[in-house]
Amino acid sequence: MPGIDESLLEAMRLPGARGASVVDWISGLALGAVGDAPGGDAEATAAETAELARLATESGALALTAPPDDGTGASPGGAPGDPDGLSGKEPPVQDLIITNADSYHLLRFVTTTFDSTVFVHLWLDRSEGNLALARIRLAELTDRLVLG
Repeated sequence: MPGIDESLLEAMRLPGARGASVVDWISGLALGAVGDAPGGDAEATAAETAELARLATESGALALTAPPDDGTGASPGGAPGDPDGLSGKEPPVQDLIITNADSYHLLRFVTTTFDSTVFVHLWLDRSEGNLALARIRLAELTDRLVLG
C-alpha cells in the first residue's frame, strides 16, 4: 500500500498532471506535494484548497441524502444500526471539481478507518488532461493511500 510520496508520484503520471498534493483540510497544511503549484506556492495553494474543502464538508446543502428505507433498518451497503451505510469515517463529499479556462482542479477526499481530514489535490492542464480518467484514477489512488 503506497504512502503519500508514492501516491503523489502516481498521480503525476496522469496525462496533463501539473501538480499534486495531500492536504489536511483542518489545518490547511500540505502533508506532501510534487510538481508545480498554481501561483508557484504549494503552501498557499494548500491553504486555499483547504478552505474550499472545509466549506464543502461543512455545508448542509452538500451533505449526503439518506437512501430510501427498505424496512430492514439498513440500506444497500448499510448494516442494521448504520442505516446510511456509513461508519462515520467517510467524508460527506467524495470530490470537488473546479474548472477554469486552462486547467482542472480535482480534490478527492481520503476515506480512512479514523476520522480523516485529508484530501488529494490534483492540478491538471485542461488541454492535455482527461478529467474523467483523472477522477477514476484518483479515487483508486486514495482508496490505497496509507496515512501515517
